[in-house]
Amino acid sequence: MTKRKLVVVGNGMAGARAVEEVLSRGGADQFDIVMFGDEPYGNYNRILLSNILSGAQDASEIFINPLDWYAENNITLHAGSPVVKIDRAARIVTSEAGVEEPYDKLLIATGSRAFIPPIPGVFGPDQKLKSGVFGFRNIDDCNGIVAQAQKSTRAAVIGGGLLGLEAARGLLNHGCEVHVVHLAKHLMEMQLDTPGGALLKASMEKMGVNVHLEKSTTEVLGEEHVSGLAFKDGSTIECDMLVVAAGIRPNAEIGRSAGLTVERAIVVDNHMRAIDDPDVYVVGECAQHRGKVYGLVAPLWDQGKVFADHITQRNLDAAYHGSKLATKLKVMGVELASMGITEPLEGDELIQFSEPKKGTYKKLIVRDGRLVGGILMGDISKAAFLMQAFDRDSPLPEERLSLLFDFGAPSQKVTIDEMPADMQVCNCNGVTKSAIGACVASGAKTTKAVMDATRAGKGCGSCKSLVGEVVEWFCGGEVEEDPSVHYYVPCVPLTKPQLIAAAREQGLKSVSSIFQALAGGVEDAASKPALASLLATIWADEYEDERDARFINDRVHGNIQKDGTFSVVPEMPGGVCTPDELMRIASVAVKYNVPLVKLTGGQRIDLVGIPKDQLPGVWSDLGMPAGSAWGKSYRTCKSCIGTEFCRFGLGDSMGLAAKIEKRFRGIDSPAKLKLATTGCPRNCSEALIKDVGFVAVGDGKWEIYIGGAGGAHVRKGDLMCTVDSEEDAIALGGRFMQYYRENAKWRERTYDFVPRIGIERIRAVIVDDSDGIADALDVAMQASVDAAYDPWKEALAPKTANQFASVIETAEV
Repeated sequence: MTKRKLVVVGNGMAGARAVEEVLSRGGADQFDIVMFGDEPYGNYNRILLSNILSGAQDASEIFINPLDWYAENNITLHAGSPVVKIDRAARIVTSEAGVEEPYDKLLIATGSRAFIPPIPGVFGPDQKLKSGVFGFRNIDDCNGIVAQAQKSTRAAVIGGGLLGLEAARGLLNHGCEVHVVHLAKHLMEMQLDTPGGALLKASMEKMGVNVHLEKSTTEVLGEEHVSGLAFKDGSTIECDMLVVAAGIRPNAEIGRSAGLTVERAIVVDNHMRAIDDPDVYVVGECAQHRGKVYGLVAPLWDQGKVFADHITQRNLDAAYHGSKLATKLKVMGVELASMGITEPLEGDELIQFSEPKKGTYKKLIVRDGRLVGGILMGDISKAAFLMQAFDRDSPLPEERLSLLFDFGAPSQKVTIDEMPADMQVCNCNGVTKSAIGACVASGAKTTKAVMDATRAGKGCGSCKSLVGEVVEWFCGGEVEEDPSVHYYVPCVPLTKPQLIAAAREQGLKSVSSIFQALAGGVEDAASKPALASLLATIWADEYEDERDARFINDRVHGNIQKDGTFSVVPEMPGGVCTPDELMRIASVAVKYNVPLVKLTGGQRIDLVGIPKDQLPGVWSDLGMPAGSAWGKSYRTCKSCIGTEFCRFGLGDSMGLAAKIEKRFRGIDSPAKLKLATTGCPRNCSEALIKDVGFVAVGDGKWEIYIGGAGGAHVRKGDLMCTVDSEEDAIALGGRFMQYYRENAKWRERTYDFVPRIGIERIRAVIVDDSDGIADALDVAMQASVDAAYDPWKEALAPKTANQFASVIETAEV
């Protein structure tokens, strides 16, 4: 069969997802696919741009389809090459760079752009945004905003919607005084009513954002660079940078110039075809369907499915009938869910609850027993049920308060048998029970295969266990085991022991060399941190550290917070520090205006809220070793006061804790390792619920417990052995940790690892040396100990030029 050519104008979330849907329907056998994108990158998650701006994520972490994906799927991508002309008569598109591509079928998915109101002074003489003025729509905008924020003191944001408030959060994180200017009477008027908007405003002001409502901006002040804003009421504010987040406009001009019908956007029918041309399809924010233009992700996904069904002829009856809008989001840390209308009509039921002190607001609008609108702020625990009831137009229970609150015992879980066929198992991707059943019937007999085929569980991930249960139910309990579940990382078809053996045999000491030798040269960003940890365990000081293989925490040696700042935890072995160290910590907290000084559960002091570019200065002024509180590694050894002062003490728990801390500080691990020593069985330092715990029992003896947990999962550790000295305790504890490092799955805590392997098996290997590997484990641990270094010394000698700079790295083309 001769292939036809599908040309896609637009490489954003809608365009790329539509192509994925085509490929999943066998479209690669029907079409040669060519894509044009405005930006010089692969496809990325635009929703996460606010995380890039705040510093919570790097740009590399938000890519959905990196450039390699296009090559792997035989897609020709013209990145950074926007289309400027569509000749429908000749069926040719032409890009700005002069690239011409003929087409048989055309998909327009040009999305939208930031709307810049025609305010006097917003543009410079060159008709570009005045110096210091930015839109907020793409990675390049984020780069510019961050760079300007580093040298600005007062920033203004025009727009009090979601984008504007997220921009304000990012600017706060960069140390600016922030003013949000909004034309409406309350914030986020599209999602909130007046009381909800007022509550959100109060929350924003508590965080330090200055909110100016009902302000119409009449001029952007400043000659060459922005210096302030003037308003219709005669007032002004000063600012040295401005972010305009006043909404978006569909990129529909290419459709208009091609002779397509354009109103607010390019008008389409129920099959997502332009109403003027059956060979031209339109999806996403540039498409207008039944008078509506959608900006949320779920409608874009639905449109892409209909397009793919039609163009591959999988289902010529597939039709898009519009979407009911509901969304869950987080605005500057405030949880929010919104669906449908925000104000009731005459005759509607209204159920409302407000608790301003706790920042909680709930409002439901019920019409004819169905939910037609809802707002949940602060407490959104009922959001999943309510959003499904709204989407399915389900009848609501007569007891309306149960819609907002849980009373008494939780309701009985619905069995898979009782679950309706059209009930959504995965809300993120709209996958129903029947869709999973159809996938199983078509031959997918593993949970992974079903997830790959349907995307169930590929959104937030909270439904993965339910997806597995539904798959098992449809398989009649005969689920096939997917061998890939035993791979250490998805992209390398080897178990962890096989991967270790291959790395050692082939001398693979870097993550990139693993990809080259064992993954066919194809890199998988999600696998990099796991491989980096494993190689550091195997090779110690011979490991070739590639910084892009690490999480942001590991790259800058601090634990990132939800606002993009970091926490700094200096080492305090056994919870002990000197008065001089305590004074230095206090001085640093004052000098750097640290927002929070917190005692941790590991008996240390946490300085919370440090901007990335201040980390080197904080470390230098502290002059203390790093506490390794950020990564998958040994963290700390908690201790009680021991024999020196306690009348019940049977062993020097503080002394042993200090020795343990200094020996194992900072070694890499599949997951964090928390240790404790306690001077007697009274267990004041909770050693029985640590990854490794040491309990003094008298006469110099110590019991060693492993696999304990005291967090969300609570488990008393298993007694591995009793030893006669501190030296033996350190040796056997270290041997177990090395065995765990070499055999645990990535992110598998010891409280899962120990039951999986079995305490008897672990005793045999670690204590009795049943496998003859005790010496090798000890040697490997010693190599890691010898290779360890204090990463805070990078304050004086950074590993990379921009390691601590607030500069966003972008993908290379």
